Amino acid sequence: GESGSGKSVTALAIMGLLAKNARVARGRILFDGVDITSGNDHPRGKKMSMVFQNPLNSLNPNMKIGQQLCEVLEENFKMGKEEARKRVIETMAKLGIPEAEKMLERYPFEYSGGMRQRAMIAMAMLCEPKLLIADEPTTALDVTIQAQIMRLFKQLKSSSRTSILFISHDLSVVSQIADRIIVMYAGKICEISPAKQLFEDPLHPYTQGLIASVPNLKRKGSKLHSIEGNVPSLLDPPSGCRFHPRCNKKLEVCSRQEPPEVQMKDRIVKCWLYEKAGI
Repeated sequence: GESGSGKSVTALAIMGLLAKNARVARGRILFDGVDITSGNDHPRGKKMSMVFQNPLNSLNPNMKIGQQLCEVLEENFKMGKEEARKRVIETMAKLGIPEAEKMLERYPFEYSGGMRQRAMIAMAMLCEPKLLIADEPTTALDVTIQAQIMRLFKQLKSSSRTSILFISHDLSVVSQIADRIIVMYAGKICEISPAKQLFEDPLHPYTQGLIASVPNLKRKGSKLHSIEGNVPSLLDPPSGCRFHPRCNKKLEVCSRQEPPEVQMKDRIVKCWLYEKAGI
């Protein structure tokens, strides 16, 4: 989804990192069968990790990278300094950080943008989490480094037992890694679908618009598609379906009532167009 769709807020809610005045209005977040919105923070500490968009804002500029990574193991697993250091060097080497032992002694500003993000991924993977949340991890990087980081995530996906919740506004990036995609708009889920089916046959008008907006060499010479209008303010969202002011397929009911959740085999879509198509 676009900026303002609620992607990062959802991730922060899962991690328990929302502001103190934030609250869960309804619903649950189940992790390993435990509702982690009920005040049980235990799974988050050792079983979940998060990689943020800008590693410079996440790393302590006054501490060497090695200190910051070793601290994760020393605090969470009460590991000794030497054992922690050895584990950190092994993890950094696996993630493609050259001369890992030397790089431990450097500060964040001495790393390139791509290397800082690799260090953040190393920090996140040290606890061997069951869930890794990556919030726009390639947005602040140039195209070449983006490709390297995406290769790294694909490597992690195939070689580890960690599930990855990958957040992005860029469908071309999502298509490289996702098995299943959730499309969000203005704080609401529009569609949930296996990745292949979503790109071949998008259901929700918003998803259709997003995919049509991606440049495609097969459509060479044709005008680039765009979705008219802007994402609404969540302080004063539209009534009914939040996408209806921008939708070119809207029905009269769309502006009055929130759309139903329609199950279509292994897909879910929230749209009045499919009200009678559920399976």
